[in-house]
This record gives sequence, C-alpha cells and structure tokens, in this order.
Amino acid sequence: MKIVSALSGLFAARETSGGVQTSRAVDRLMRPSDALRELDPWLIWSAAGLLLIGMVMVYSSSIATAEGSKFTGYQSHYFLTRHALFLAVGVGAGLAAFQLSMRQWQQFAPWLFLGGVVLLAVVLIPGVGREVNGAQRWLPLGFINLQPSELMKLFVALYAADYTVRKLPDMGSFRRGFLPMAITIVFVGFLLLREPDFGAFVVITAIAFGVLFLGGINVRVFALLALVAVIGFVLLVWLSPYRRDRLFGFMDPWQDAFGKGYQLSHALIAFGRGEWFGVGLGASVEKLFYLPEAHTDFLLAVIAEELGFAGVLLVIALFAILIHRALIIGREAVKLERYFPGLVAMGIGLWIGVQSFINMGVNMGLLPTKGLTLPLMSFGGSGVVANCLALAILLRVDWENRQVMRGRS
Repeated sequence: MKIVSALSGLFAARETSGGVQTSRAVDRLMRPSDALRELDPWLIWSAAGLLLIGMVMVYSSSIATAEGSKFTGYQSHYFLTRHALFLAVGVGAGLAAFQLSMRQWQQFAPWLFLGGVVLLAVVLIPGVGREVNGAQRWLPLGFINLQPSELMKLFVALYAADYTVRKLPDMGSFRRGFLPMAITIVFVGFLLLREPDFGAFVVITAIAFGVLFLGGINVRVFALLALVAVIGFVLLVWLSPYRRDRLFGFMDPWQDAFGKGYQLSHALIAFGRGEWFGVGLGASVEKLFYLPEAHTDFLLAVIAEELGFAGVLLVIALFAILIHRALIIGREAVKLERYFPGLVAMGIGLWIGVQSFINMGVNMGLLPTKGLTLPLMSFGGSGVVANCLALAILLRVDWENRQVMRGRS
C-alpha cells in the first residue's frame, strides 16, 4: 500500500518541471558505457544461475527424446543446440533492448501491445498458425516457431504500466480507470482461449490487474474483480471437458495413473526418487519416455529426480532473489517519481513470480496440470527470448534509477 500511496501522492510531481527535468536527465544518459559495474549483482547472478542451470537440465532431460526421434535426426544434442541458439538470440536481443530508455519503451508500449494482439489473431487463422497436440499457438517462421503468447506477457506488462500512469487520476473510478483495461484483457483472453492457452491467460490477467492494483485501483473494485475472476475461471474449467478431466486427474492422479493422472503421477514419482540429493545428474529414469514434456513443462520434476530436494531448493531460492530484486527496483523507481519504470519492473516481477509458482505447483501436484513452462529455464525459443528481453528492461530500470540518484547526490 506504500507503493499505491506514493503513486497517488506524487502524481502531480510528474507534470511539474522537476519531473520533466528528471526524465530529460535520464534521456541524456542513454549510452551506458560502463553499465555492468552499476547494475544489481544479485539480479544478474540469480538470472544467470537460472539460465545456466536451465541449459544443463534441458540437455539432461531431452537426451533420450532427441536420440529416439526421427524428427531430431536421432541427435542427442538436438535440443541443447537449439536452446543455446535461442539463449544467444535472447541475450543479443536483451543487449539491444537495454540501449533503449524507459521513456522510449513507454512510447512503444501501446504499439507493442497492439502488435501482440494482431499476432494472437493471426495465429488462429487456419493454415497460418501451427497446431501441436490440439493447440494452435505457434507461427512457423522457417526453422523456428514464434509463440505470440510468450511475447504478449512482456507487452502486457509494458502496456498496463503505461495505461496506469496515464489513468492515474482515474484509478478510483470503475468506469474510467478499470473498465477499459478489463475489456481489453477480456478480448486478449478470448483470443488465448481460442488457441487454447488457459495458462497464458491466467498469467497475463495476473500481470495486468496486478499492475493496476499497484497503481492505486479502488480496493473494492479490485476485490470485486478478484471474485468475478475466480468465478470465471471456475466456469471455464467446469464447462470445458478436457480442463475438467485435468482437474479430476489432479485430485487423485493414482485413480487413473495411465490416463488422466499420467503426467502428474510420473512427476510425483520423479520427486520421490530424488529424495534429498538426487540420483545424480543425467541419471533420471522418468525422462526415458515416461514423463511427457520433460524438457519443457516438467523440467522441475527432472531437476528434483537428478538433483533432489537440494536442487529444487536452489532453483526456488534463485527465483525468490530475482523476484525480490525486481520488486525492490520497482519500488525505488516509484520513490524517484519514475512511475512507468517502477510499474514495469513490478509487472515483470509479477510475471516471473506467478508463472514460476504455477509451474512449480503443477510439478509438485499442488495445482492442476497446466501447459506453462518454467521461466528462464525450460526449453522454448519464444519464452527464452521474451524472458531475456524482460530481464534487460529490468536492468535498464535499475541502471536509470542509479543515474537519477547519482544526479541528485
């Protein structure tokens, strides 16, 4: 609530000459020559740790699948090579994104969001979007497939922050503050559910309305929204046979261990086999064609089996550090009257936090099975690139914060 108070109480300062001077002062520092020494080391090392552990575990969990598939040319390193390429592209895109000021990102935010909506619509066109396992979520672009919903998570974080800053005086109004964003997110949700991609819809909704809450939306409106969202999600699950089957499989995976509860039962077996310190890197049995999607949705289960409780605890700790630093960076930006960068940083923290929590909950049997990858770690080109872009923007917010504080000292 301190963040909300700061945003509301300092809004007038954004329009004063002091606020404009702060923005222009940051714009004059757009060439970060020695930026690395001025960035948050905890954020950098936690992100780097997750990316590197993810690469190792993607290779370990995908060897059997790659060796046994004609599609991969029976090459054991197929997924490792592609993941490394995606990571290289993501790091390169992140370096480029870091060069843009947050003022420029704010100018691009509505257009990026509009472009994301167009991509979500295009992917649904028959013959254009690629369908895999009954889901039409990808756009084939030569040797890679673009998943617009992954990029949309970043675009929503940017757009929600820009919308909140523009509508800050109206955040207490249901009609002027909340309703326009709600209609927009419902439309995006409609496109996502047509794919279908219920997991991405949940994450995007959490990002958008989480940023609105931090921006000072009326608490009663937010409480009503939360109630309506819960009812809506329950109806979506209950009225969809395959989602309902997933829920029943989650409640008792052993009742139909070879059917509805197959993925969860094998994930739990992997956790059980890992015990405290795991069976050893590369020694997983569940990845040998027992656990589906071992290198994507259920990567944490393989980590649990091979590295044990200690490995899972390390991954959770790294995510906790990264999310904590994202929220701290956002709070510092708000204190410096830099509202858009602050809300973007917190939106990115919400994104990574919510998605990692859902993925871990699914792997551990705490949540129903849902097709969401583990951020920064799971195999997937669009996801890795989007995560790297988000980290670059987060680092940019941190760097600009330090420049403003140095200019004021």
